[in-house]
Amino acid sequence: MKSRRSFLGKTALLAGAALVGKPFKLSSTPAETPAPLPSLKGRKVVFTYGGWPGHEPDKFKDYMVPWMEKEGAMVSAYDNLDVYTDKKIMAETDLVVQIVTMSQITGEQEKGLLEAVKNGTGMAGWHGGMGDSFRNNTEYQFMVGGQWVAHPGGVIDYSVQVTDQNDSVTAGLTDFNINSEQYYMHVDPNVKVLATTTFTGEHSPWIDGCVMPVTWKKMYGKGRIFYTSLGHNLSHVLMSPNGMTMIKRGIQWASDSKYGPAENWVRPIYKG
Repeated sequence: MKSRRSFLGKTALLAGAALVGKPFKLSSTPAETPAPLPSLKGRKVVFTYGGWPGHEPDKFKDYMVPWMEKEGAMVSAYDNLDVYTDKKIMAETDLVVQIVTMSQITGEQEKGLLEAVKNGTGMAGWHGGMGDSFRNNTEYQFMVGGQWVAHPGGVIDYSVQVTDQNDSVTAGLTDFNINSEQYYMHVDPNVKVLATTTFTGEHSPWIDGCVMPVTWKKMYGKGRIFYTSLGHNLSHVLMSPNGMTMIKRGIQWASDSKYGPAENWVRPIYKG
């Protein structure tokens, strides 16, 4: 039996569509051929890591840097953020991959990072290493497209739904289960959402049924931004291969920021 909530929700959507004189379709958009993912060969990557050790920045560095190098990238790893102030290095950088949680960034460091991304350097990251890096820096959060605010229940079992099969980052991937932190985030309404998760309300009853973005893409100036809330620990995403595949593909996509076309997906959620 369909729930009363489901019935009322669909009824309201259909009624709203009738008011504007356009039919409302519950079916998904037709399948498209995803654009091929770019190669990391020859890409110059800055990998910054540090902050709270619970998110295993060293382990991720030891896993991700060799993978990127194997794919042909030239990677420089830094255990601090001073590199963001080096205009020459940042101007020559194709991609920043950052895993720095609950830390602080100076005004000069933030300015250097944001200017580089606005000018075309891509940025990619995951979990708190990018989505909970600098809680006092709202312009940084504007760039990322979201900020962590809670993970009800801590490390729990939850499911991830791949919602966009037409994107090269998620093409061919199916829904999957993971044991990790289920991030509740404040999210920019104009990100391109690729995967979501639904909260059960077991740990915070007032969010029962809330659908939350897990993985997204966006632009900041000319820079491509990729983020996923997966990845509390390295083992969590290694045990859920689709999650690690999304991270690696997101890195590839963001690395093409200076070479591929800017993607435009302005889809305002709130309409009067």
